[in-house]
Amino acid sequence: MNIFHISAECYPIAKVGGLGDVVGALPKYQNKLGETSSVIMPFYNNKFTQSHTFKRVFSGRFNLGRPFGFDILTLEDNTLGYDLYLVHIPDLLYTEYVYSSNDTERFLGFQIATLDWLVQLKEQPNIVHCHDHHTGLIPFMMSQSYAYHKLRTTPTVVTIHNGQYQGWFSHNKIHLIPPFDFSKAGLLDWKHLINPLASAIKCAWKVTTVSPNYMEELKYAANGLEDLLRYESGKCVGILNGIDDKIWDPATDDNLIQNYSIKTSASGKKANKQWLCKEFNLNPELPLFAFIGRLVGEKGADLLPEIFNNSLVHKNLSIIMLGSGDSSVEHQLDQLKYQHPGYYNNYIGYNERLAHIVYAAADFLVMPSRVEPCGLNQMYALRYGTVPIVNKVGGLKDTVRDFDDNGFGILHDGATVHEGSFAIFRAINFYNDTDRFKKNRNLIMKIDHSWDSSAQAYINLYNSLIL
Repeated sequence: MNIFHISAECYPIAKVGGLGDVVGALPKYQNKLGETSSVIMPFYNNKFTQSHTFKRVFSGRFNLGRPFGFDILTLEDNTLGYDLYLVHIPDLLYTEYVYSSNDTERFLGFQIATLDWLVQLKEQPNIVHCHDHHTGLIPFMMSQSYAYHKLRTTPTVVTIHNGQYQGWFSHNKIHLIPPFDFSKAGLLDWKHLINPLASAIKCAWKVTTVSPNYMEELKYAANGLEDLLRYESGKCVGILNGIDDKIWDPATDDNLIQNYSIKTSASGKKANKQWLCKEFNLNPELPLFAFIGRLVGEKGADLLPEIFNNSLVHKNLSIIMLGSGDSSVEHQLDQLKYQHPGYYNNYIGYNERLAHIVYAAADFLVMPSRVEPCGLNQMYALRYGTVPIVNKVGGLKDTVRDFDDNGFGILHDGATVHEGSFAIFRAINFYNDTDRFKKNRNLIMKIDHSWDSSAQAYINLYNSLIL
């Protein structure tokens, strides 16, 4: 089966969030299962593209108000585990950033160039798998635009990684979409705007989300798409994401201060914790709580300053925060360093190596998310023997069970300061039950959240469309 994943992000080429992790892993695991799975994404002028060499496999031109030339480039000396194709449009995409204020034109150009290349391939795709709204117009164009008539019978799948972002733009720009029967324009529209994600839901053969629970949540909270998702529920399915257990493996992770397995988890985590606490002036004898992620409302980041302040008053824990986002939240979190020296510290920004060390060093990972389609952080934490503290939403609810309910993590019911603070209180009591806590660490490191079963679930879905 010839599968093309089309995405704005893909780790390690360009990653902003979980979308990049998923697209960087899923095709690799599908190839291991005997399929031919590739990735198509924009060419960004970043560290990855600057440090690798590429060869051109196709050149073309398209019109987006004016002519644009583009090249399809492929990675030489590829060790990613899948074929990578980059759409190089110098006048639109040659930037170091993934997202910007003119993304309508940037990603529409990317989608058009992608289809201009796919339509002329001798070996046509068996499946075109689109990820999020940045590629959401592809199912419409494949089925409706005259230029891509050859692709109209190719099955399309769209995966919603985050339904809050939909790529809306005005009907004034409808002329930028390659010509189609205008009587079909309703397939683009949702609430008087062109809505790429809504169009993808209408036009794709199957719609997936990154966890079963998130699919159900979207039918009642999807930033305006609830009715559409309920109407199209017959073609919707939730498939839980996995993690790349070759990258996220404490036994082999080159980022760590000391590697460890289940048998050596106590000494390994202690070594990483001691290093981290020394670097950030924290007490390694106390339970270490961590937050890693974007400081945005969806992640419950606005709750963190008060939750942390409430907990730090008792001087019986240490907290490390790694992330960036809302400047007001950044400032409030930064102030905690001066209010609670020796017990709290942070790193404003993102550092991939430091993130790995934090997962290894921490005893608990805090995730008070309001929205979490799947969540990968809690899976990384479990893999590294770190107990997740999560709000009962989306994929968090699918992957974490409370230790008081024959489980292994800590759940709270609602993204509030009270719930988050009480969850940390419960965690400290759990930590102080030394024998139970150590047994739990060994248990959670055995949980399998690899991509193997998820990759097979997607292959089964594809086969249902082809056969």
